[in-house]
Amino acid sequence: MKSNLRILFMGTPDFAVHILDTIVKNDLNVVGVVTVPDKPAGRGQRIHESAVAKYAKKHDLNLLQPPKLKAKSFLQTIEDLKVDIAVVVAFRMLPKEVWKLPRLGTFNLHASLLPQYRGAAPINWAIINGETESGVTTFLIDEKIDTGNILLQEKVEILPTDNAGNLHDNLMHTGANLVIKTIAGLGDESLKAVPQEESPSLKPAPKIFKEDCRIDWTKSIEDIQNLIRGMSPYPASWTMISSQGDEKMLKVYRSSIEKIEHNREAKSVFKEQNKLGVAHKEGIIWLEEVQLEGKRRMKSLDFMNGYPLDETSQVVDE
Repeated sequence: MKSNLRILFMGTPDFAVHILDTIVKNDLNVVGVVTVPDKPAGRGQRIHESAVAKYAKKHDLNLLQPPKLKAKSFLQTIEDLKVDIAVVVAFRMLPKEVWKLPRLGTFNLHASLLPQYRGAAPINWAIINGETESGVTTFLIDEKIDTGNILLQEKVEILPTDNAGNLHDNLMHTGANLVIKTIAGLGDESLKAVPQEESPSLKPAPKIFKEDCRIDWTKSIEDIQNLIRGMSPYPASWTMISSQGDEKMLKVYRSSIEKIEHNREAKSVFKEQNKLGVAHKEGIIWLEEVQLEGKRRMKSLDFMNGYPLDETSQVVDE
């Protein structure tokens, strides 16, 4: 889809890299790539580059890393680039001074079917809430977060076996194609932006914190399974496990549920036929991949071989 449109791309993580790569491979004219400045991170305070910065350098793209988006020098640079369309993917909230500059507009790719799941973590919350479909939306940026007029949308099915990682990848590939269609539609002025419909039943997708990831064993067995799926592989759901008076944090990456009657005490942790189970009032939650604090991520069988399970073993609520 070769075009003379002058494209400015803004993004940070791997999700954004795939979109940028698709734009480049479609022979679109990327005149600039904006991402966060490099910064020291980790124990050794080594300089960390965003995934988008690494891609831009590798492909010799015009990389811009402004400390402040409202800086006059940065705004002047954008003006000088004579940008037709700005594409924003997993970046940050833009000031009006920036998103107003491109001739044909600035649009964002969001990993949900807006107006549902506005916010920082739409992929996680869709699975946590037990949705059976999600999707991607391109919309024109305005003063508020994720509220701008919609350009295009495409649905993606969520399978019972999907976790946040699977859905992330599916939405990333679908989103890349939607961005290309959106650029083409803005370029030939065939797209008409449609206002989002407001409703009291909208579900938010706020930023996820550590306590959001803690498993509440009093919830339904499906809700627990959905939380584990929705937090895997990152940031990962967790619980406290106690055995022989010793209590430690246990992250859970993969599980399955079995709705059966049993005589076990709720929240007890047990081994059965080389499987690691947690008793629930509605059945059994089989923990299949876990990580004990201070240890590596491992299959449940490896965990059981190194952890002392007995009749005192149980998961602990607050």
